[in-house]
Amino acid sequence: MDYLTGPLIAFIGIAALVICTPGPDTAMTIRNALLGGRSAGLATALGVSTGLAIWALATSAGLVALLIASEPLFLAVKYAGAAYLIWLGVQSLRAAFGAGALQQTIAEPAARGLRPRQAYMQGVVSDLGNPKIAAFFSSMLPQFAPAGATDFTGLAALGLLFSAMTLIWLTGYALATARMADALRRPRIRRTLDGITGVTLIGLGVKLAAEER
Repeated sequence: MDYLTGPLIAFIGIAALVICTPGPDTAMTIRNALLGGRSAGLATALGVSTGLAIWALATSAGLVALLIASEPLFLAVKYAGAAYLIWLGVQSLRAAFGAGALQQTIAEPAARGLRPRQAYMQGVVSDLGNPKIAAFFSSMLPQFAPAGATDFTGLAALGLLFSAMTLIWLTGYALATARMADALRRPRIRRTLDGITGVTLIGLGVKLAAEER
């Protein structure tokens, strides 16, 4: 009972603060909800949560410690993830400012749709390409595990709780974006949002690549 009113509440509070801070996951969810509607947005949220769950289980099993201990492997994952974010950002900028972007938006609004399966995989790959999450889990989860329960089960439970909280938060973003989809898909607004999202994703990719371990 003491745990439920102490460390667990503290963990939930810190997790909520981290989750609610805008970052790559938020930008990805909004982008995909604009491209593919509610189903793509929800699929992205689920993909992100799946990636987090994989990191959580890997942390609990001790595999993340190997990643963190190997600088070449850590950097390889980090740069691959950064490159992926930058690539997605470039795609958004091309949609906003590429040749014929306005005509395509008006004449073929469905042509730029994003299938849920694609959106889901983008969410998974984006999260797995961010080793900072692995480092975050490896430092955070043991601090809040129940006394004597820092084994796989205790750490995994906290990691999966974090993943579930993220899913709930990003689902809200996806539904809100989809609800406003008609207004947001007006050509001028859509191109502006594509541009903002593209710059944001590129910036997040560059930041990830430049960050120290």
